Amino acid sequence: MNRGKLEPVEVVCPQCRHKEIIYLPVEDLPRCPECNTEMLISELLDEGKSY
Repeated sequence: MNRGKLEPVEVVCPQCRHKEIIYLPVEDLPRCPECNTEMLISELLDEGKSY
């Protein structure tokens, strides 16, 4: 898999659990719009899961 392209990841706020999907690579992880805490990567979404 080519890691140079944009890849979706789910980020989550460790304080209020707000979740967003962003595309890597990014310079910095976003801050939570709810409580302004730096968000953490929760899950890589490039695995082709089916529910």
